[in-house]
Amino acid sequence: MPDLFEIIFKPEFGFTVIRVVVPILFAALGAYIASSAGIGNIAMEGTMLMAAFVGTICSAIFQNPWIGLMCAVLSGVLMSLILTYFTLVLKTNNILGGIALNLFASSFTVFLLFIVTGSKGTSATLGAKTLPKIDIPILKDIPVLGTIFSGHNVLVYIMFAAVILVYFLMYQTPLGLRIKAVGKDEHAAESVGININRIKTIALVLSGVLASLGGVYMSMGYLSFFSKNMTNGRGFIGLAAAAMGHGNIWMVTITSFLFGAFDALANALALYALPSEIIITIPYVAVFGAIVIYSIFEWRNRRARGEE
Repeated sequence: MPDLFEIIFKPEFGFTVIRVVVPILFAALGAYIASSAGIGNIAMEGTMLMAAFVGTICSAIFQNPWIGLMCAVLSGVLMSLILTYFTLVLKTNNILGGIALNLFASSFTVFLLFIVTGSKGTSATLGAKTLPKIDIPILKDIPVLGTIFSGHNVLVYIMFAAVILVYFLMYQTPLGLRIKAVGKDEHAAESVGININRIKTIALVLSGVLASLGGVYMSMGYLSFFSKNMTNGRGFIGLAAAAMGHGNIWMVTITSFLFGAFDALANALALYALPSEIIITIPYVAVFGAIVIYSIFEWRNRRARGEE
């Protein structure tokens, strides 16, 4: 049985946590913005999967990873606009609309993958380009800190910047205040001249952009190819992290890193002679346990306030 403390307190474990938390945190930030506007973007998983596919294919076609990244982001915007049309124009239930897009992305990416490569599994034969890794000057030579924070894919540093930018957007700009106002009370926001549908559309598009960054990281950073259903539930874990953050971006970030730590622990334990069936369930059991604990505390708080 491996020594868990020996695994957790190695600098390499910190490096792995940051590496695996990227898609979860991007999804959580996107879900946070959408939920702040009072609309849940359940299509995070499908948006990430579509972006992972589009980014890989476009980078292979143009032999340029940055064009692949741009195309992936555009696919995220398109997925969000489709959900916006379903929800705000056709008045479809946003949960059902999101589930439909998730199922669509899961099947459609495999269909397109077969058309492009002749394989229903991976795009490894395409020779797609990947986004570069960055060694941070000075920091890379510092023991421990250099091992943990330097040498990551460029999207890792974009992720850290995104946390700050989302905080600034939501707390320091008129748009962020309007998004939160719409989420708190649509009718009150509309009474002071805020266009409800426009704000919700912007929030969904922003969430789609963030989700697409998490998705393209999977195929152009974490791996160097697209594989069937490679997001593997990370969009849903991001939704759970956003819900547990309870409208606080720093709690959303901390919760995402907590889930990322369990994911990294599962990766580390996979190197030991432990049953794989148990190891692969660790991140999902952690999410389930965290949601149960969160629900219990929420129920107690509501009882304390006399709401139940």
